[in-house]
Amino acid sequence: MVHKTGETANSLTSPGEEKLQVYVRKQAQCKNLSEKFIQTKNNYSKQFAHIYSARLGELRDVLIPRVRAKWGKVPIVKLAELENLEGEECVLIGTLYKHQLWKPSILRELSDDHQLMFPSSRSDYCSEDDLPFLEDEMLRIKLIGEKVNLKEIVTGVVCAILGNENSDGTFTVKEWCFPGCVAKESLKESTAKGNLVIVSGLDLSNSHMSLEVSLFVEWLSGMAGAATVQKDNTSIVRLIIAGNTVSGNGTQSATVAAANNGEILKTVDSFLSNIAMHCFVSLMPGEHDPTNIMLPQRPLHPCLLPKSTRLESFKCVTNPWIGKIEDRVIVGTSGQSVQDIIKATGDTVTSPLEWLEKTLLWRHLCPTAPDTLLACPYYEQDLFIMKECPDIYFVGNAEKFETKLWKGEENQTVRLVSVPNFSNTHTAAIINLENLDARFVSFHG
Repeated sequence: MVHKTGETANSLTSPGEEKLQVYVRKQAQCKNLSEKFIQTKNNYSKQFAHIYSARLGELRDVLIPRVRAKWGKVPIVKLAELENLEGEECVLIGTLYKHQLWKPSILRELSDDHQLMFPSSRSDYCSEDDLPFLEDEMLRIKLIGEKVNLKEIVTGVVCAILGNENSDGTFTVKEWCFPGCVAKESLKESTAKGNLVIVSGLDLSNSHMSLEVSLFVEWLSGMAGAATVQKDNTSIVRLIIAGNTVSGNGTQSATVAAANNGEILKTVDSFLSNIAMHCFVSLMPGEHDPTNIMLPQRPLHPCLLPKSTRLESFKCVTNPWIGKIEDRVIVGTSGQSVQDIIKATGDTVTSPLEWLEKTLLWRHLCPTAPDTLLACPYYEQDLFIMKECPDIYFVGNAEKFETKLWKGEENQTVRLVSVPNFSNTHTAAIINLENLDARFVSFHG
């Protein structure tokens, strides 16, 4: 970054005598912690029940001490043991399941293909006939009571419930207990310096020529603004692009795939390589980008972005992504996880930021996978269980920027960030790695 400054005492300095102020961008070590999403083997001969079994097995061990601390000596029983405890207070540990007629179904799709029923376009999976259940490895039981709110129940969440079985075979819920946020490995003060910029939904196939995108690139590269702005931007140590970079919608994604000679991808590659020459970049795929649609999404293949991937400063990463910048743990998704939770609950009032907070307490990145959110068939373990407490936890492709500094029961401090879709809002998020302060910057033509 170069900014020209003249001598204050001599306003008639000749052009050749001008001083050049050179600003050098700060650097920070970045470690990718997402190898497990690529290295774990899939087995498509296994059913998805194996994922739920692995999820319940691991989180049950987390819940048992929490249940003991919260409810004392109330017996923890399995569903098969309830017949001996009718009316007695007890604790069940299991996985929530919400029966929903309008959830995606291969049988319904086949019926639609054969015109056996009239296809219906819906914004969510909810109806008045939805029913909540808790299930373990063997059985399932219907949940009832004032504490049961269908808009808060999400299939795939592992929890403990206090209550009693009724004579009609239902279970009255009196209280809930969730796994809670992972404890911090260390509560030492962070030594990280610099700023992290997160942007999502660039939709370059449609917006690469827009003024707002140009302003963003110039700002990030240090080519815009006064000397103070340029100096300020040297503190940006990394840019995370959280999905839907190539395309912002399903229709355009098909266009991208069929584009002659990959012209759109060439444009995207040039755009990204230009940024990577000025700033370190981590590129996550999104729902409409050219990679696998099942979570976890693999990094975009290097052959799609040959100019960018040659640069050391540019890395294609997974979605979800887990990384470490200096001593700060960063976790985020490109948006599908929260979008699917909203569809499952039908709750348009609760913000994506609040659902992000709930996933921290559920200790799971995307609980609706594989029920309604496509996921790879890992069967030995559930890769989406959160194993570390993030310092920054974000979700991309949201409608607007929101942020909150969340504090947990064990002194965890997490900066939650809802990163807006850039093609609609022309807004990016900035987080200070030192103190976790967060703000947004907008680029409007």
